[in-house]
Amino acid sequence: MITLVSSIISILMVAEFVLGNFVNGFIALVNCNDWLRKQKVSLADGILTALAVCRIVLLWTILINWYATMYNPALYSLRIVIRVAWTVSNHFSNWLATSLSIFYLFKIANFSSLIFLHLKWRVKSVVLMMILGTSVILFFQVAVLSIDETIQTSEYERNITEKTKLRDILHLSNMTLLTLTNFIPFTMSLVSFLLLIFFLWKHLRKMQLNGKRSQDPSTKVHIKAMQTVISFLFLFATYMLTVILTIWNSNELQKELVQMLFQALAITYPSIHSFILIWTNRKLTQTFLSFLWQPRCWLKVKGT
Repeated sequence: MITLVSSIISILMVAEFVLGNFVNGFIALVNCNDWLRKQKVSLADGILTALAVCRIVLLWTILINWYATMYNPALYSLRIVIRVAWTVSNHFSNWLATSLSIFYLFKIANFSSLIFLHLKWRVKSVVLMMILGTSVILFFQVAVLSIDETIQTSEYERNITEKTKLRDILHLSNMTLLTLTNFIPFTMSLVSFLLLIFFLWKHLRKMQLNGKRSQDPSTKVHIKAMQTVISFLFLFATYMLTVILTIWNSNELQKELVQMLFQALAITYPSIHSFILIWTNRKLTQTFLSFLWQPRCWLKVKGT
């Protein structure tokens, strides 16, 4: 029974991995092609392209880590490289996705607050400063992680089980930083979502007072953006919970089935959310549909 469940989870992981690489690669290629053709790129397309590239790296690190853990323990010596690659790609994936939520907030919402209007007019600077500012935290996180993993790898190779105070402090610092770097962007995305909900509720109420229908084009745009943010928050919450449980519940992860389940849940976020981003983006949707229709048209022409 356990072998059957393990096989099902493995198939799901590989399927999500293939889907994730396809949709993220598609987003990156379409936006890069558009950038080369027009010689300019919008802020939203820039965020989407960077996010897609980071998620491809994240997908590969999750898959390699899963393979090394479950099927090839000999790759333990590459643990530091895998963990650093995952930390960097995870960091930028989370913060770029959060930047996208904040961009939707400033693009759609319109509050009378002077602070909000000031940030709305400078949304590009806000996003850039947020990404650059959090990179400083990433630098310290990678430094602590590298030292912690170096000590653990050295002890593993020499078969040392004795714990030291320095090792415990480094390990606790590493786990705390990982938790914070996942929790903070999620909190910011949640705040953006709540503000968007509040604005949309005010917008719909105002339309009802003016006798307009909820099928107004601007309302449809707002609802579509809300669907994107809701799906992102749900998947992000699942991913964050998986990461936190992985960090703080290492004893349970000694069980093979539990570890596989956690890895499968983790790979869902960068795969499914990117597919939703294609569905909610008009340019990407049209390009994707034309891409799907090309083989059918080619077969029709060949048949005639």
